[in-house]
Amino acid sequence: MIDFELSPEEKTTIEAAHKFAEEFMRPISRYYDEHEHEEPEEFIQKSMGLRSQGGVFGLGVAAALRVEEYCWGDAGLMLAMPGPGLGGAAVFASGTREQIERFLKRYGEDKPCWGAMAMTEPHCGSDTAAINTTAVREDNEWVINGEKIFVTAGKRAMEKSNGLTVVWATVDKTAGRAGMKPFVVEAGTPGVKVEKQEKKLGIRASDTVTLVFDNCRIPFDNILGSPEVRKVDKTDTSGFKKAMATFDATRPIIAAMAIGVARAALDFVKETLEKEGVKIRYGLPRQKLTALERDVMEMESQYKAAKMLMLRAVWMMSQFQPNNLESSMAKVKAGLAATRITQKAVEILGPLGYSRKYLVEKWMRDAKINDIFEGTGQINMLVVARRILDFTREQLK
Repeated sequence: MIDFELSPEEKTTIEAAHKFAEEFMRPISRYYDEHEHEEPEEFIQKSMGLRSQGGVFGLGVAAALRVEEYCWGDAGLMLAMPGPGLGGAAVFASGTREQIERFLKRYGEDKPCWGAMAMTEPHCGSDTAAINTTAVREDNEWVINGEKIFVTAGKRAMEKSNGLTVVWATVDKTAGRAGMKPFVVEAGTPGVKVEKQEKKLGIRASDTVTLVFDNCRIPFDNILGSPEVRKVDKTDTSGFKKAMATFDATRPIIAAMAIGVARAALDFVKETLEKEGVKIRYGLPRQKLTALERDVMEMESQYKAAKMLMLRAVWMMSQFQPNNLESSMAKVKAGLAATRITQKAVEILGPLGYSRKYLVEKWMRDAKINDIFEGTGQINMLVVARRILDFTREQLK
């Protein structure tokens, strides 16, 4: 039986997350949207105090609900908060117990540090099996060469002390997907350069960068999992499937981000309508409702449907159950729902929604990335179709 019941302690951490979002994120949301590459140092220090309230990131139901609250405050600032991020998820999904302990214990310390994951390359986005970045073994080291683009938190992870980035590279191009392996590159490692910092449509408080690896040398035991390549073994999970396992863990969290942004817009619309004396009449037949009432109810239903799918996916993950189908379903639905809800909020509010006086137009910009990163909505729909129909990649592209 699926159980979303929260303990009193978990409820307290979620309430604390909402309070933090309301008091510390909302007031500076517009400033860091307009000052895209300015470091929110004071905010980062304040967010460190959240460790005693359940932490900033995690992979359980309560953690996902905290992410929703933070993104209700500001999605870009949430991504700027110190924590293991996608890099930590990759370590957790692909590393040994020793590696998980070695690389992730730093995130429980008092010093702020970040984690990132570098997979996308200039010539390939969703086709992650086509990566060209290489890792060649030389004695007791790996030498990494290549370029990674659109690395979320990559600047902070590489330039701030104690951070790390999980880089996906091929150790044998002829092996295809089986040759793809994850490597931990720690902050300050020679041979890594932050080449470019993106100017983005939304989530501007977060950094998104290009990383160039030029004869970057890391210790041999910084490879996550086995270095062995089994070209003919289709059950091999050390390469491509480990990457997908990482996404199975993170896609529900991305869905939670989308849901937080969507709820921010929905709450603002309902509060504005209430101030104007407009009441939503629940319980009436659809044909007796106004167009505005139908729009708001549709926004609410989209939000609730996305949240239920997210909760199911993240609960299954917390129970160590396979959730490949469910995580992709949650990601698709939440990305679409957030995009539609925020666009409809701007539409309903008209000039108020379009004006930069309020955050509604910002939420519309912030929402769209959730339908793109961690696997586009179209790619995840293919994943869902393949799992439901039991088709192979070749049968359904």
